[in-house]
Amino acid sequence: MKKLKINGGKKLNGEITISGAKNSAVALIPSTILADSPVTLEGVPDIQDVHSLIHILEEMGATVTFDGSTMVVDPTKIVSIPMPNGKIKSLRASYYFMGALLGKFGKGVVGLPGGCYLGPRPIDQHIKGFRALGATVENDMGAMYLETGENGLVGTRIYLDVVSIGATINVMLAAVKAKGKTIIENVAREPEIIDVATLLNNMGAKIRGAGTDMLRIEGVDTLHGCRHTIIPDRIEAGTYLSLAAAAGEDVLIKNIIPEHLEGLLAKMIEMGVNMEEGEDSIRILASDELKAVSVKTLPYPGFATDLQQPLTPLLLKTKGTGTIIDTIYPKRVKHIPELVRMGASARVENDIILFEGPSKLQGVEVEASDLRAGACLVIAGLMAEGTTTITGVENIERGYDHIVEKLTSLGADIQMCDE
Repeated sequence: MKKLKINGGKKLNGEITISGAKNSAVALIPSTILADSPVTLEGVPDIQDVHSLIHILEEMGATVTFDGSTMVVDPTKIVSIPMPNGKIKSLRASYYFMGALLGKFGKGVVGLPGGCYLGPRPIDQHIKGFRALGATVENDMGAMYLETGENGLVGTRIYLDVVSIGATINVMLAAVKAKGKTIIENVAREPEIIDVATLLNNMGAKIRGAGTDMLRIEGVDTLHGCRHTIIPDRIEAGTYLSLAAAAGEDVLIKNIIPEHLEGLLAKMIEMGVNMEEGEDSIRILASDELKAVSVKTLPYPGFATDLQQPLTPLLLKTKGTGTIIDTIYPKRVKHIPELVRMGASARVENDIILFEGPSKLQGVEVEASDLRAGACLVIAGLMAEGTTTITGVENIERGYDHIVEKLTSLGADIQMCDE
């Protein structure tokens, strides 16, 4: 079993560079199977979810090379094989193969997705979109069977009842090769949506409106290979911003798009965090007394649900009381009992997190129940006195590229152990 051991209380200094966006990469990689020639992706994060997707592509017959940053996918010999289990079960983003396979082959069998459990995360809007385009979708023994009729996929008007990043991307993947025009309303506006649309347009798709609440897609017959650079990971960036403010003296975080982090930066300014914003970097300096704020997660451009947990340790350093309300995943509270074991003054009532600071944290053994809870506990361990041991490390490795090396470069005393 892997464990992370952190000897906390050390002030961090130095600079780190943010990797490509995990939430883009896990959609961009399945998108490559729509092309008829090789696709090159640059800035791919070296994380477990990426390696799981590579394994799936290779099982389908694709040739994939990956050097830890640049990935080349040759989909020319790919075939539609059933993917009911195995690696499919290990990551949430496996559902993007549904839209990609429908667009490529007009059929597919894909196991229901895994990843971190954050409460119910239904795929009904994905299915609604596929059926509107003319596909049949059946759930049999935990696998989704998708198939188009004789006419293939046909463009139509689709209204998503819930704003969903996954459904927006998945229906877009299916619609790019559908006959005629597809209009998708009430879509998500996250930067990752724009990133996927940019790749598809570079491949020859005709998508307009990415970044707004309506997508207009003109179907095309074929898509070709291209070269695409993934946007910086705004969640990794936000995690390190919180970490630097909580445990740093002078930390420069590079390869950031500040506009993608406005919700988080507004809260950090409200707290009194000492920061200097550049065009593509942010410097965090030691701050005097920080004041407590309340946080409410919302769809982009609101405060990101994925940053709620990484921000929590910094909130515990502030003076005063506050609340955290996650409107996206209300059950995203499993990090709180672990923080309480470390000495945090926090509790959960009716899915609302209530905290009072400043809390003095002590190192103990804690469990990373999911990816972002793991990031939260790493930050807490860096703040705490004594040694913090974190289990469930595989969850952290799913989404953070070389986290031990990056933190060590800042002066953290952190190591990965096999026990």
